[in-house]
Amino acid sequence: MENVIIIGTGCAGWTAAIYTGRANLKPLVISGEQPGGQLTTTTEVENFPGFPEGVMGPELMMRMQQQAEKFGTRVEYDLVSRIAKQEDGSILVKTNGGTEHRAHTVIIATGASPRYLGLPGEMGMVGRGVTSCATCDGAFYPDVPVAVIGGGDSACEEATFLTRFASKVYLVHRREELRASKIMADRALANPKVEPVWNSEVKEYLTDEQGDVRAILVHNRVTGEDSEVAVKCVFVAIGHDPNTAFLAGSGVSLDEDGYVVQDGHSTHSNIAGIFSAGDVSDHVYRQAITAAGNGCQAALDAERYIAALEG
Repeated sequence: MENVIIIGTGCAGWTAAIYTGRANLKPLVISGEQPGGQLTTTTEVENFPGFPEGVMGPELMMRMQQQAEKFGTRVEYDLVSRIAKQEDGSILVKTNGGTEHRAHTVIIATGASPRYLGLPGEMGMVGRGVTSCATCDGAFYPDVPVAVIGGGDSACEEATFLTRFASKVYLVHRREELRASKIMADRALANPKVEPVWNSEVKEYLTDEQGDVRAILVHNRVTGEDSEVAVKCVFVAIGHDPNTAFLAGSGVSLDEDGYVVQDGHSTHSNIAGIFSAGDVSDHVYRQAITAAGNGCQAALDAERYIAALEG
């Protein structure tokens, strides 16, 4: 019987492992489909505390893993296919590889995956002028034109944020009217640096000799015309999908968008012994540091839960 199983290896998962490891709970971490999470697809991270010169995303994740393993964390490189609360109070965790574990507690830290446009070669462009996070990458593009794809609150918020750095922000939307709330839409469109590109969708990323984005090929859905828009970066803001498909049938409560519901101000789910941390529960902040903080909270909640069982 494991004390704690942590599902996921991003900032939330590794932080939870560091804390539960230091509490001598000997956590087992199951890596998931993308060991290290979203930060392994980024280049330089400048906004994580403690790294005044910045740190590469993969290096940050590697160092977190090393720190967790220093305190007794074990890692299994597999995907979780199912979890289920058992009659004896334990939690069954099954993996795609066919292994079964039982644990007193489980921390779900599987994150959320940004939606992209699905264009050919798109994922190879991530980090080379294609991104899903203005807060993470906006400062890398001062005084150059950029594009934001989307029409909701997130797209408007990112477009407004990017005006602090970029010379111009093209807001590309499939329709002639934004889906965003009126206050968010008005704020974005009132900014002189924001130029809407209505009734349009991106057909292709155009690259320079180094393979970085130099422009986008935009198709106007009304006129049928294609045109190039010169930009140095494309911020795709069409939403995220929480990685919670494996929770089907588990009884863990999800909200209407599929995020794990936390109980009030704690990381408890609706099922005793199951906790969540990071982007799998957070559709507001979605930052490395907030995920790490939530991982700490989940670890402390799990530790107290186990102490209560033993008491």
